[in-house]
Amino acid sequence: MAKLKKLEDYREEIEQCVKCGACRAHCPVFDVEKREGRVARGKIALAHSILEGEVGLEPKVLEDLSQCLLCGSCCDQCPNKVPTEDIVAAARRRIAEQKGLSMFGKGVAAVLGRPKLMNLLAKSGGTLSSLLFKTLPENSGLRLRFPAPYLEQDRTLPPVTAKPFRERVPEVIHGEPHQPTVLFFTGCGINYLYPAVGEAFLKALKFLGVTVIIPKDQACCGLPAVSSGATKTVEKLAEQNLSALSRHKVDHIVTACASCNAGLGKIYAEMGEEFSELSTKTMDIFVFLANHGLPEKLAALPKAADRIKVTYHDPCHLRTQGITQEPRQILKALPQVEFIEMPDAGTCCGLGGTYSVYHYENSKRIGAKKAANITTSGAELVATDCPGCIMQLQDSINHADGGQRSVHILELLADALPDLP
Repeated sequence: MAKLKKLEDYREEIEQCVKCGACRAHCPVFDVEKREGRVARGKIALAHSILEGEVGLEPKVLEDLSQCLLCGSCCDQCPNKVPTEDIVAAARRRIAEQKGLSMFGKGVAAVLGRPKLMNLLAKSGGTLSSLLFKTLPENSGLRLRFPAPYLEQDRTLPPVTAKPFRERVPEVIHGEPHQPTVLFFTGCGINYLYPAVGEAFLKALKFLGVTVIIPKDQACCGLPAVSSGATKTVEKLAEQNLSALSRHKVDHIVTACASCNAGLGKIYAEMGEEFSELSTKTMDIFVFLANHGLPEKLAALPKAADRIKVTYHDPCHLRTQGITQEPRQILKALPQVEFIEMPDAGTCCGLGGTYSVYHYENSKRIGAKKAANITTSGAELVATDCPGCIMQLQDSINHADGGQRSVHILELLADALPDLP
């Protein structure tokens, strides 16, 4: 049975924090607020005090623990590799158990835990999008026409599709006999907001002759619920996905979303031995494509006369796993792309799951730094490998009055590949 770790399970890791302060230079939230409660060592101290019964769950404690993007930047630079994001997530679960979920957290749990309700809401949103939203110039997103709970009117949102991606495609798409079989874990972002990314995924694997299985009964990976502290929802979704994904004999489970990759590959791996094979088989799309020689195939294509300048944003959930080179290999090999490395490509964009809902002003301040770096690069497009980052990057660009667009690398890849019958 799926079981998330409790705060007590991290006691040893908590005690490894020596309060050196190396995390201060790398925490995006501390960078904009300069308050000790916002940085990793402050949160570790809080977690330790909660374990020892030295502090209660008063508002100040809850506020400090909510001010974390779970981006893992602190752990990357920590000499003892203290997993602050895991400890904070466990502390939020403790808070939810003792005080209950917030109203928004209850909404997240209710929707994510009921796929049929999620489908209904998505289809309703797609149908009513022209009434609820106004279109921004140059296809850079939508803005709310009216105030909505937990959403600011000046936030840029992608349109919700009236027909989810998984309803557009067959469950099995046969490839060539000698090629591997992969299971496509679509995630919610691709299924409901960016179906074109799903189509691009299929085009890339069709080019390689790969057989693709897209289970209709797969569910959300659960990362938004992890961020909210909704323990039962995360565990329920993990069990549902274990059942849905284990029904098929495949070589790899491939994701095109950094958060889904971390959910299946990291969070699930810690929830019980029964998830071991699922987590081991989970692979990012660009790792898969690089391993199967796609960069070399792309490099053999003639370069376009007019190339578009593209930079890359590292999603935190890939960067913390060391997946940084493979997406760049694909981008650099694309015949229509001139790749430009932007400053601080590996810093968090400011989304942080539910963080940008609770703390939108801070999220915007963090995103503004990323938007400035995109402008500095001189790129026309910023590509990434995470639907959530695409949404946040476009919002940040729009607030900065920039003219760039955020896209998934797969969309650029699909443009470069020939159409196959």
